[in-house]
Amino acid sequence: MGLVSNAVLYAAYLVLTAAGMGAKLAMTLLYAVGVCQTFVFNKRWTFSFRGPGAPAFSRYAVSYALGYLVQLAILHVFVDRLGFPHQAVQAAAMVQVAVLLFLLHRFWVFPAAAAHPPPEQPT
Repeated sequence: MGLVSNAVLYAAYLVLTAAGMGAKLAMTLLYAVGVCQTFVFNKRWTFSFRGPGAPAFSRYAVSYALGYLVQLAILHVFVDRLGFPHQAVQAAAMVQVAVLLFLLHRFWVFPAAAAHPPPEQPT
């Protein structure tokens, strides 16, 4: 699911930047779209998480905020400062941030202990 979502978002990024939108604005808008669409999919299907939703969403939002800052910093350094083409930098940044987010989601946002809680013991 994540691979398809990232491919669609990257294609939208290329369309928006080709139409004249700035690289960082396009990344910001599409990042917000990605956050909104993936919480339910990741919670239910990717990580089979059955724990409380509100705390998980708070952790999810923090993880995506961190990922956004990393991606923004990568664009700033490699495009604005070093002059690399934004298309290549964005593609590489998306892969790096996807790995970071997967790890955060797997071990912090949707921890395995909450994915399959132990059966309740009779009292």
